[in-house]
Amino acid sequence: MTTVLLVLHFFVAAALIGVVLLQRSEGGGLGIGSSQGMGNFMSGRGTANLLTRATAVLATIFMALALALGLLNQGTGRQRSLFDSPPAATAPALPAAPVAPAAPSVPTN
Repeated sequence: MTTVLLVLHFFVAAALIGVVLLQRSEGGGLGIGSSQGMGNFMSGRGTANLLTRATAVLATIFMALALALGLLNQGTGRQRSLFDSPPAATAPALPAAPVAPAAPSVPTN
């Protein structure tokens, strides 16, 4: 169930990003959502209203899925954070064996 909701959440997030990028911003921005590419289908105002409503619907679905995923994982007993678990136990480092200094070499004639 959680996996299905996660996949659905991913697709809704991607769609929300796309719809937001399609909207015409005040400063020009991407301007992809202009009526020029829509032909006679919709006017500029109709396109803006459609994209605004789509953004609101997708944002509502996104928040509902986020809350549902949070509630589903609330009582699972799973680790909630990386900081909740103690650090992994590592083997104590063995002391290095002392190294005897090498005897000076004496030249032989």
